[in-house]
Amino acid sequence: MLPIPNKKHRWAVVLAGGDGTRLQEITRLVSGDQRPKQFCNFFGGKSLLTHTRERISPFFREEQTLFALARAHETYYLKELADVRDQCKVVQPANRGTAVAIAVCLEAIVREDEDAVVAFFPSDHHYVNTEAFQTSVEAALLLAEEYPHCALVLGAKPTCPEVEYGWIEPGRTLVDSLQNPLQRVSRFWEKPGYRQAEALLTRGCLWNTFVTIGLACALLDLLRATVPEVVRLLHVDGMDRRLDEIYRAVPALDFSSVVLSRMPRRLLLLQDAMSGWTDLGSPRRVIDVLTRDGIPPAWLASRQARETIQVMLPTQKAHFRQRLYRG
Repeated sequence: MLPIPNKKHRWAVVLAGGDGTRLQEITRLVSGDQRPKQFCNFFGGKSLLTHTRERISPFFREEQTLFALARAHETYYLKELADVRDQCKVVQPANRGTAVAIAVCLEAIVREDEDAVVAFFPSDHHYVNTEAFQTSVEAALLLAEEYPHCALVLGAKPTCPEVEYGWIEPGRTLVDSLQNPLQRVSRFWEKPGYRQAEALLTRGCLWNTFVTIGLACALLDLLRATVPEVVRLLHVDGMDRRLDEIYRAVPALDFSSVVLSRMPRRLLLLQDAMSGWTDLGSPRRVIDVLTRDGIPPAWLASRQARETIQVMLPTQKAHFRQRLYRG
């Protein structure tokens, strides 16, 4: 049983503004339209966004859970988030990457709560063991208060030399917990080549899940040190009225590559070894999850869906016949 957390200064941000272009062929099969993956029901009868909300809900008040969205997706999030108050929807004029979305949300949170501990969650993740993930989140929230000048990043135990993930090389161990050891970060490796990924796997490096937790002031310090112009633009008075202008002035910026990778000394790595994390960022990973977990979703029942996926991922054709298409 998870402990009942003190939610007073705990804030969550669900990052749901991505366009999901790499999955569009599958999302069309699932939903029949061009909606981004976070609004698609890949499995379990719920969208990835709803799965994310349910996983994190024990730790955060509804009024302290924000959703970073893109205006272009209004058709989808209006229905999906109909029960969410408007002030919790941070609607961006355009998708400018995770670093800009995080900066906008932090500025909004700090205006309400200068002592906030903020956790950022992408909305396209899947976990085999939700309870293990929640245990890791609770540990990270508590540790963030013990290490107020650092940001914590959850790292997943790798199962293969994945070249499409970022990797984190751990440094000195600070807390030697059996389930969630806490370590310094030695270095980030963004999407290494296969041989490099094999070496990182051998050295005990972890996958970067992107789940990031820390005091709002510490996270803003990281942004000021790496993308100062973005923070400066957002911090001026009347930012709400000028958001369109600001978004026209800033480029797309990825939080992992432009912020985390540049500031490893300000980061801590918390291992999330038991949750079975997967980032559903590509067709191959979606299919890997379905085959690994034996999930036969209804949208795969048609011949068109099977043929489309087999063309996209020909090497997994036998996998489908043996596991997904049984009976």
